[in-house]
Amino acid sequence: MSTISSGQLVANALRHCWRTSDGDGLNLSRADFEAVTPLLYDSGGAGLGWWRIRRSDLSETPSGELLHQAFRLLTLQAAIHETKIARVVRSLRAANVEPILVKGWAMARLYPQKGLRPYGDIDLLIRPQQERVAAEAIASEELRDCSVDLHAGAFEVADRRIEDLYARSQLVHCGEEELRVLGEEDHLALIAVHLLKHAAWRPLWLCDLALLIETASSKFDWQVCLGSDARRANWIVSAIGVARELLDANPASEPAAGRAMAPPWLINAVIRNWTQPFVGKHEPHNHLGEIRSYLRRPRGLLKDLKRRWPDPILATVSVNGSFGSRPRVRYQLRNCLKRTVRLVRPAAQT
Repeated sequence: MSTISSGQLVANALRHCWRTSDGDGLNLSRADFEAVTPLLYDSGGAGLGWWRIRRSDLSETPSGELLHQAFRLLTLQAAIHETKIARVVRSLRAANVEPILVKGWAMARLYPQKGLRPYGDIDLLIRPQQERVAAEAIASEELRDCSVDLHAGAFEVADRRIEDLYARSQLVHCGEEELRVLGEEDHLALIAVHLLKHAAWRPLWLCDLALLIETASSKFDWQVCLGSDARRANWIVSAIGVARELLDANPASEPAAGRAMAPPWLINAVIRNWTQPFVGKHEPHNHLGEIRSYLRRPRGLLKDLKRRWPDPILATVSVNGSFGSRPRVRYQLRNCLKRTVRLVRPAAQT
């Protein structure tokens, strides 16, 4: 196997994986492919991994067949998910609630084949005043087999008015049902911020962003996408820079400010996170226990505190910082202070 890190192997394996063309520029030895396959499989990238190597000699290997079988299963699951989504939307509309489907299927539909982009929960953006009615509708017996997350607003697009999001949304077909999804500018902004909000630990999210920036329409409005908040605009542009650097994404157009770039520390942090692209290895799922539990039983506290030192990407977003070239320690310390205040405040109020 080569001496490059497993995180860089993930990037190499997924480069251009969202495109319809054959494995252009595929540069993976059999040993590297065998090493990276478990990382792709367990992080949700099995379908895209298969798409990348499907017409190469690697497709004939045991690892290639494993990814192929995963792709077939994901294709079957995609059809089941679509029927569930249609049922949920029909039930909400019957209650006079018009949802906007975000992430999940809204992203998966843009890939060249079903089964390439897995998803689970049905994430729906709704108007805040309709939250109670919507919650009652999805709690019905008819939808008990559907995993629905309602969002009366979303952090990723918190800088935009909900009515503006609805005004720019569009209707698309999901089977025989028409669903509402975000306009392409808002969709790209949401995907970019969501990526950084979760420290970009899942490679699939960066593939999503790469697909969006390469397939943006000729009418794409960067001013709408970047929004009026300069800090969030910095986040979006930085995320695009990561997609360009790690996955060789080629934006259909560029922001008015010029070529999207990402600072070297951000690229390195993403590669480091991709060495273990599993939910249990990242905050807050890697914590050994609730921090309050150590107030009575301090054993293991020091070990857990090391795990709780914030990821530099997550810390930057959590304190509304910017992705520049300066060290991240100041943001990481502010993140720790912020969490400490949340821990101490309830105790002080009792």
